[in-house]
Amino acid sequence: MARISDNILRKVIQGDQIAFAELYNHYKTPAIKFCVSFIKDEEEAEDMIHDVLIKIWDKRNQINPGLNFNAYLFTCLRNLVFDHLKKMEKSYFIQQQYLERMEYWRDEIETEDAKIMHLRTAIDSLPKKRKIILMLKVEEGKSYEEIAELMRISKNTVKNQLVKAKQFLREKVDLSVLN
Repeated sequence: MARISDNILRKVIQGDQIAFAELYNHYKTPAIKFCVSFIKDEEEAEDMIHDVLIKIWDKRNQINPGLNFNAYLFTCLRNLVFDHLKKMEKSYFIQQQYLERMEYWRDEIETEDAKIMHLRTAIDSLPKKRKIILMLKVEEGKSYEEIAELMRISKNTVKNQLVKAKQFLREKVDLSVLN
């Protein structure tokens, strides 16, 4: 690829926007090919070229026309490409961690759902009166006295029925889902 003329480069340094457009047009295609060879994304490559050229425009007064501008431009692009690839690798790593966590939580949720289904089945197999007492205590948060009043039984009967219900459920299900 031919170098841009020193005259155009000097005009860019002086702030000539037309000369800068020439510089842009001169380097656009080879710069895109260069970036795409690494990142395989033409749109991202164009964004990178724009970013580098905007930085060059902003720092144009620091350009030394005696040095190889071509090498400078492509070194800047290479560094930007490498930074992009590092971000992509980090992003991929984070995405993989996220997916692994989601897989773990999905398994945990499925396990908990299975335990809950097993618990519901066990509760459904309790004698009717014991099941009602358990539901009043667990789901509605009623006290022994309130349950005894509602069901017209003694407070001790409520306690005994709850003890028997919990014993039965412990035998049938891992009660960690109740806690």
